[in-house]
Amino acid sequence: MIGVYTLINEESMSSDVTTRWTVVVSKETDIIVRSLLAQRGLKKGDLSKFIEDAVKWRVFDQTVAAARSEFADLAPDALQSLIAEASEAVRRDMRQSLATSK
Repeated sequence: MIGVYTLINEESMSSDVTTRWTVVVSKETDIIVRSLLAQRGLKKGDLSKFIEDAVKWRVFDQTVAAARSEFADLAPDALQSLIAEASEAVRRDMRQSLATSK
């Protein structure tokens, strides 16, 4: 179970607005994570950063897996060509954007 609400305070107003989650995990997971944090010399407040990093990595992993499955039937050379074409298009757009902003 996860509960979510936005936390706005003076600190968060000056930077990013944070969201507070209430996360329920098994006792075993709690012990494993807290032991890991303690072994690395991290404090209780570092749990939020650890969870945020874990969520970002999981989202990235699922995004990569989805992309791989979408292009699984494409030949490696064709995929490389598609990537090169997309990369060049982004570079061209960025160069144009930088040139017009000067």
